[in-house]
Amino acid sequence: MRAKITYFLTAAVLVVYFVLVGSRGLMLIQHGTWITVTFGVAVLILPVIGIWFLWKNTQFVTKANQLATELEAEGGLPVDELERDKYGRILRDSADEVFARRKAETEDAPGDWRSWFRLAVAYRDARDTPRARKAMQRAISLHDAKPVRV
Repeated sequence: MRAKITYFLTAAVLVVYFVLVGSRGLMLIQHGTWITVTFGVAVLILPVIGIWFLWKNTQFVTKANQLATELEAEGGLPVDELERDKYGRILRDSADEVFARRKAETEDAPGDWRSWFRLAVAYRDARDTPRARKAMQRAISLHDAKPVRV
């Protein structure tokens, strides 16, 4: 729940930022000289890129949450079997052990979105966020039966 609140607060702050930057870009364009129009257009590009990025991330999170809900209904969510230190952080050796099992499971069933989902969770637990994201994207693509780019 804390992650959702943080995500929505960050998204709201970004939207306010995009509105402020966009209004400044429009003000520059309305000024009318060639230099201010050029700067105004350049400034307007930033909110467009930001909105696109926010939209794609929101879609990703929504689809990943849908997969988690579906997997939970099936009883297939990975069980938290990780060892933790006294501060609650996951121990690296424990994460590596679980990761090895999840990787083997995924190699045995490369077309199963469930195994890719569990592998994404294992990557995240091992603090490898880029690979976790790619594994989750693969799970989403397999679930939606889209062709997967390798």
